[in-house]
Amino acid sequence: MQRVRMVFSGSGGQGVITAAIIFAEAAVIHEGLNATQSQAYGAAARGGATRTDIIISQEEINYPKVIQPNVLVCLTQEAYGNYATIIRPGGLLLTDERFVKTARKVDARQVELPMYSQVMEKIGKPIVFNICMLGAVLALTDLVKPESIMKVLEQRIPSGFVDMNRKALDLGMELGQPFKR
Repeated sequence: MQRVRMVFSGSGGQGVITAAIIFAEAAVIHEGLNATQSQAYGAAARGGATRTDIIISQEEINYPKVIQPNVLVCLTQEAYGNYATIIRPGGLLLTDERFVKTARKVDARQVELPMYSQVMEKIGKPIVFNICMLGAVLALTDLVKPESIMKVLEQRIPSGFVDMNRKALDLGMELGQPFKR
């Protein structure tokens, strides 16, 4: 595995930073990889713009910020407007089709998925939207195993919410699978 640089972006309350922390923890603790995760919040914690950078590598990581991500996730139109141009040529741009209308063409593989609407239809709780997004990222990239994500979730969340999170992760993987290369 080469070094993979990712940016998850959206708005406060969508759980993009939590998703990045879970992803990085799974890579380090359960996959034996090196990872960094850093974040930036907008003017307000809930509703303001958020961005989190994740780097995963087998090698040592010297600088934690991402300049050109291989994988960019935009969960709001604002995030898309701010970050779509920074994606590394040939990278992966993942958006939610309810919240983001992709307009400009970027030199990347663009995948638009109905993650939020499927979470609401099949699970009924928007709180697991971020875990569904993680499932889609896993399906599209194969960077870490779903079991590793579930192990982190089992450690971090109350046991009564594990099944709902597992369903959201599986749903995201199901949505992303047809677009896997």
